[in-house]
Parts: sequence; C-alpha cells; structure tokens
Amino acid sequence: MPGRDLSTGPRPAAADRRRLLLGVLPAAALLAAGCARSNADEPAEERPLALVYNGPQGCSDCAPTIASLLRRSPRPFRVKYVGPGTGVPLTARVLADARLYVQPGGGSDLDGVWRVLRGSAGIMRDWVRGGGSYLGLCFGGYLAGRNPGFDLLPGDTNGYIDLPDTTIHDDRDTVVPVMWRGRRRYMYFQDGPAFLLDHGADADVLATYPNGAPAVVVAPYGRGRVGVSGPHPEADRSWYEDAGLKNPDGVRFDLADELIEKTVGRR
Repeated sequence: MPGRDLSTGPRPAAADRRRLLLGVLPAAALLAAGCARSNADEPAEERPLALVYNGPQGCSDCAPTIASLLRRSPRPFRVKYVGPGTGVPLTARVLADARLYVQPGGGSDLDGVWRVLRGSAGIMRDWVRGGGSYLGLCFGGYLAGRNPGFDLLPGDTNGYIDLPDTTIHDDRDTVVPVMWRGRRRYMYFQDGPAFLLDHGADADVLATYPNGAPAVVVAPYGRGRVGVSGPHPEADRSWYEDAGLKNPDGVRFDLADELIEKTVGRR
C-alpha cells in the first residue's frame, strides 16, 4: 500500500546473520544419455540472461538468493545485477539483451523505491509488451501493480494481512499454507501482497491463500508475461533458520522453478 512500511523478505537484522547417481542403465539408455546435453551443460554465455534488481531498499539476501536459484535451476540463466549502485542502469538497451527481469523482495518503503524506479516504468512496460518476462517476488509483486508500480497486472495488489478475512494479522516472518494447483503447500511469507484481479482477467492463478485470494499469478502483458508471488518460493534454508521457522514441505524449490518456467513461457 502506498506510503506504508512494507518490509518484505527477511528483515535486515536476520539477513545480516546469514550469509549421478545414475544407477544401472541398459547400454542403449547410457548411449542416449551420453548423446544428450542438458541446459545445465550449456556454456554460461549461451544461457538466457536474467536481470535481477539489486538497488536501494533491497534486503541483503533477497537478490543473491533468487540469483543463485536462477543459476542452478533446471534450465539455468546467466544473471546480471541491475539498478543504482550496481553499475548497470535499468535502460531499454540493457533490457533488450534479457529474457527475464526479476524484482525481488526487500524494502521498507514502496513510495521510496518507486521514486528510484518510476523513470524506468515506460521502458519496462514496452519491454514486457514486446515479449519480455517480469518476475516480482513479494515487494516486486507490489511493484507490478498500479498504485504505485509498473502497472503490469490485470488488476492491482493489496497486503494480504490487510484483507478482512486474512489468516495472518501482522508482518512477522511466518509460513503460510497455500493451495497450489489444488494441492496444499507451504511457503515463506512476510507481509506479501494478494493480487486483486479484474473481473474476467486473463490470468493463471497458480496458488491461493487460505481465504481464496490469489497468492501466485502469471498473466500475459502484450507478447510478454508477468509472474508475481506474494510469498517467497525462493526462500532457502538460511531464511527459515534465521527466522526460527520450519516448512512442513521441507525446503524445496519446485514451486519457484514452476513459477519461473511459467513466467518465461516455457511451460
């Protein structure tokens, strides 16, 4: 919500504390496996490029966590940090080389971050409309909305804890149950958004909160795609340990991988 303190991702005090078996295969199967090359075997320079915002108001772990996941995902990316302080400005020329742009969690002032990013709003919309992919995680999900934000969604956002029928009533780090494609799963959560979709919106709701509000959404924008998540599917073991939390599913990244693949249009 504009002007509201929206600390997303692990709070800085916590963030600062972190820092084949192949079996026996038939000979024909071994031969086939030897002839195939996975994406993980591709030279790094041949992998698609993901830009990850790592400028002001980001928590210290948020950008590195998603960058690490992108590099080791089933179909890995090259990663470059962008934003003030990185030496790489967010420009149309920089975006032109990228397959994916990630606005990670982190930040305590939506209006303040927007003052840094609003000059890039037009080029971001043009890039996604032309076929780019935007991934917004928690704070980045808020910034995909309208007020203020890049205005990439068929709707807007609101803090899940502010909804009248929410199941979480404060901004402490916690684990939230969601229904992910009809299955109950658990995700790291810290004051993330719910997505208020326009009636009849063309959007794929991957997951909902306990009250039924969309928690994870992928939607088209022109020839591109926008993927947003209120919870943090990218959270690694250190996030849970620093917050004293446990995920009943264990620390897994299949939901993050699915969201990334959907966002770049590979599923």
